Amino acid sequence: MSPTASTEPVRIVRRPDGVVELRLDDPGRGNALDLRTAEALRDAAFELAADPGGAVLLRAAGGSFCVGGDLRAFAGRGAETGAYVHAVASAAHAAILALYDLPVPLVTAVRGAAAGGGIGLALVGDIVLAARSARFRLAYTAIGLTPDCGASWFLPRLAGPRRAADLILTNRVLTGDDAEQWGLVSRCVDDDGLDDTAHRTAADLAAGATGALRAAKSLLRAGAADELRRHLAEEARSIVALADGREAQDRMASFLAARGRPKAGDSRAEAREPESVS
Repeated sequence: MSPTASTEPVRIVRRPDGVVELRLDDPGRGNALDLRTAEALRDAAFELAADPGGAVLLRAAGGSFCVGGDLRAFAGRGAETGAYVHAVASAAHAAILALYDLPVPLVTAVRGAAAGGGIGLALVGDIVLAARSARFRLAYTAIGLTPDCGASWFLPRLAGPRRAADLILTNRVLTGDDAEQWGLVSRCVDDDGLDDTAHRTAADLAAGATGALRAAKSLLRAGAADELRRHLAEEARSIVALADGREAQDRMASFLAARGRPKAGDSRAEAREPESVS
């Protein structure tokens, strides 16, 4: 296997069994989404769209899948906050659409925190596997923002409107087992078996009947991509409008101040960052 994407903190690894791995690879920051990471994710997703192999495996290095937007990058920008959030959301949404539109099966492996934009990124998979350590939390309204990365589109379709409203409005935390029971993930597995199970699942799909798998996926998602595209545009409009407001900026600043603004590389950052996502 060999990495084919030079952009960090996202890598593409092409394996000899036909599995193409898309790896979030910035564990010291909990794989948080700042502009650099969102653009790297977009570029990698575009590369996959051009050459997806037999199946794609989306996973993350470290103890968290993706803790969502990097509030340290969002906060303190004043009148430029909305423009920055728009740039991050635009890149991340382009990645979500490209991944959703992949013609081959997409397997997602989630361990640790999946929060904020990490929720949408996790749920874009056709088959989503969660470790028992996984913790799913929206967290947007806690800092005066609304969901992005398709979270408010995927959740009602997977969990139903009542449960989606509960997750988005209250920011409650779901464990990996909860997420399976609520229909957010395909199945929950033990932490030490997640990587092997996810790769084996993707490898089995890559070795399957290519034409039938592609056709089946096309039927499952027929007509949905345009609807998702429109919804992502509305999500971006909403989060940008709120990010420019005083309430969200004050809440982000207070949230970070209460947590002592842990720096990337600090052992506390990955443990505490999930509660400071967009």
